[in-house]
Amino acid sequence: MDIISSYSMLLIGMAAIFGFFMAWGIGANDVANAMGTSVGSKALTIKQAILIAMIFEFAGAYLAGGEVTSTIRKGIIDSAYFVDQPELLVFGMISALLAAGFWLLIASYLGWPVSTTHSIIGAIVGFSAVGVSMESVQWAKVGGVVGSWVITPAISGFIAYLIFMSAQKLIFDRSNPLKMAQRYVPFYMGLAGFVLSLVTIKKGLKHVGLNLGSLEGYLWALGVAVIVFAIGKLAIGRLKFNPSDDKDMHYTNVEKVFAVLYGGNCLCDGICSWLQRCC
Repeated sequence: MDIISSYSMLLIGMAAIFGFFMAWGIGANDVANAMGTSVGSKALTIKQAILIAMIFEFAGAYLAGGEVTSTIRKGIIDSAYFVDQPELLVFGMISALLAAGFWLLIASYLGWPVSTTHSIIGAIVGFSAVGVSMESVQWAKVGGVVGSWVITPAISGFIAYLIFMSAQKLIFDRSNPLKMAQRYVPFYMGLAGFVLSLVTIKKGLKHVGLNLGSLEGYLWALGVAVIVFAIGKLAIGRLKFNPSDDKDMHYTNVEKVFAVLYGGNCLCDGICSWLQRCC
């Protein structure tokens, strides 16, 4: 305890620097998950994507930071093992930040696929198991987190398949794909707005003291979905197309319609990306 009180400002400064270092690694990897599709489809420029990421990633961290830090702080290791020597917990967490940051740096430089969540959880498990004891790690909760790394992508892949097939049937396989895209894409935008806003309301707003009930949460999410639908409908309606274009050009115009969808989803993805880590 004397070490913490004597060097508190130094420890806080180190934690801030190492945390910033790891945040840089997160930006080099995880932001691409939310922005890559929109930039690749030319819905957003790189500058626009960076600006959106700056605003909405910060908003997501602020709204969902409590859930994430709670899982990292209490869901991985048992703090009871550090009651007699709390400085070990401080040193261990700072070391975990530095270790995860260096691993992200190395993997990013070499172009290896890397997960920031895997990195920080692995670092925390490592310092606790080696520095204290194997029993200090809450293996049941760690197993639940690891299981989510398998189950969540599987569920997401299945839902993505259903959405893709619906778009294939409703839009691309029709004789007038452009008209169908103008009709159905706003519904996809509304669905995305509903799901992502519902996650934000149920998980994130508790951090700022807004505890909405289930009915209120669904009503607010439905309201957001209607607004997103209306904005998408308006944005797509402002696109200009030549009705005399051939079929190939119609498919090119369909891509322009979907670019509006990608851009809208990018805004939602930015604010919700933090919600998908460790919750």
